[in-house]
Amino acid sequence: MTRILLLSAYRSDSHAAWVDWLVTHIEGIDWTVRELPDRHFAWRIRGNPLSWLDDMPAEPPDRVLATSMVDLATLRGLHPQLTDAPTIYYFHENQLAYPVSRNQVRTIEHAIVQIYGALAADELLFNSDYNRRTFLEGVGQFADKMPDRAPRDLADRLAPKCRVLPVPVEPVPAAGNRDRRLIVWNHRWEYDKRPELFAEAVCRLANEGVDFRLALLGKRPRRTPAALARIRKELGEHIVADGLLPRTDYRALLGHAGIVVSTAAHEFQGLSMLEAVSAGAIPVVPDALCYPEQYPDRFRYPADDIEGLVSRLHAILCDEQSKAPDVSRWTSRNLTQLWRDALNA
Repeated sequence: MTRILLLSAYRSDSHAAWVDWLVTHIEGIDWTVRELPDRHFAWRIRGNPLSWLDDMPAEPPDRVLATSMVDLATLRGLHPQLTDAPTIYYFHENQLAYPVSRNQVRTIEHAIVQIYGALAADELLFNSDYNRRTFLEGVGQFADKMPDRAPRDLADRLAPKCRVLPVPVEPVPAAGNRDRRLIVWNHRWEYDKRPELFAEAVCRLANEGVDFRLALLGKRPRRTPAALARIRKELGEHIVADGLLPRTDYRALLGHAGIVVSTAAHEFQGLSMLEAVSAGAIPVVPDALCYPEQYPDRFRYPADDIEGLVSRLHAILCDEQSKAPDVSRWTSRNLTQLWRDALNA
């Protein structure tokens, strides 16, 4: 039985789903899992070697699987038993392509952890080609900004170690009584998902007299975001769900939904969109990020274009024949063997 040390330094929703899926679906693995809570991001990405300083297994594993939140280079230096173990570095996201808010200052700290980790690893796996491509582009741009003694072929060195292996999605069963006019928002209510663009679009639809209903899901901060407050104030009669739901209720609601919308400024795989589309909801997404890999042209609108978003929503709401695209390529059924092969190689 292969012994794998799985390191995840930030147990957010998508990272947690990935870890839990691996442990329950990939047989023949003796898992040792180390995770850290999803809070204090800057401390997590720089401090995880200290958090785990006395918590690494004494015996060398057969393989190490670490997320790109893990300071892999430092960990391998601090723990000699990890040095010779073949190592996979998994990118749920990359900090070289992650947008910062108006209240943040971009630093090199987070990105350089991932660059050192990529250099220290034997294989680099990415959840989308967009993620892989922007990481390699970002590495090259990073090296170009160094004042001197920069390795100009850094991206070329890393590229042969890269391949795409998405996080598997557990498909959601479709309900028999779908509400084709139920629009779902199932993302975090934070700056990188741009909820203000979604709020503007649905308010315009309502002003045009279009009939629809809203399910406002996804994690939200303690202080109510302005976009959510606006929708509640102006479109209260359209709202049929508002808040985090238990997992069973959430999946049931997705099974009924007609449309699922993204207005994201960043998305490396878009698990919540894939879940909803697997249930039969029609996606409306920006023509950018990971989405061109997943959805045909007719489901995409020009990024940052509010007129395009409203137009696409209006067209789908008026088209009773439109159907969701096939996303079975990203489901557990089609990815399990690929993950099994990767971990037992």
